[in-house]
Amino acid sequence: MKALKVISVCILISFVVTEVSAQQSLSIGSETPLTDHKVEDVNGRTINLSEIAQQNGLVVIFSCNTCPMVSRWEDRMKALANSARLNNIGLIVLNPNERIRERGESLEDMKRRSTKQTYNFVYALDKDHVIADAFGATKTPEVFVFDGSMKLVYKGSIDDNPNNPSGVTKRYVDDAVQALASGNQVEVSRSVPKGCPIKRNE
Repeated sequence: MKALKVISVCILISFVVTEVSAQQSLSIGSETPLTDHKVEDVNGRTINLSEIAQQNGLVVIFSCNTCPMVSRWEDRMKALANSARLNNIGLIVLNPNERIRERGESLEDMKRRSTKQTYNFVYALDKDHVIADAFGATKTPEVFVFDGSMKLVYKGSIDDNPNNPSGVTKRYVDDAVQALASGNQVEVSRSVPKGCPIKRNE
């Protein structure tokens, strides 16, 4: 009986370690993974991260349709898309919520959300959360910013106040965008992502 308990505990520990390893976040300075991996966006295009990246870099946001925290940041995501475009930085939003595709996260749901909220950015489906796994993303929304050489310079939240746009004191992602466009170093390289857990397949 004791041996059985020991085996069960070992299996559980192995499972937990595997899960943590699979979702280990990219380190600052890491190269962008899976740049040629194809995803489908809400306009029916098949694209990859290399095609989205611009001269000064790339912003990747993991997001979804059903998380209340995403809704709070949604307008700011659109503002970021404008800022990135003006500063020659690509931006893509990926939906990794594979486990609940039939509960509001399907590509058709994404199309409706994009139209209703007048998205001005590329919104694509990360099938089987392949890119989210490679990045080690755990939340929606969660942001990764890469410079012109496709090295990670920032990861974390969009800013420091999801509840009140007028109360924001640190605009992490936009500050990173401005720094990259100016050829300056990104001062804040990481923050804690605040949002809903990514709904991965079990």
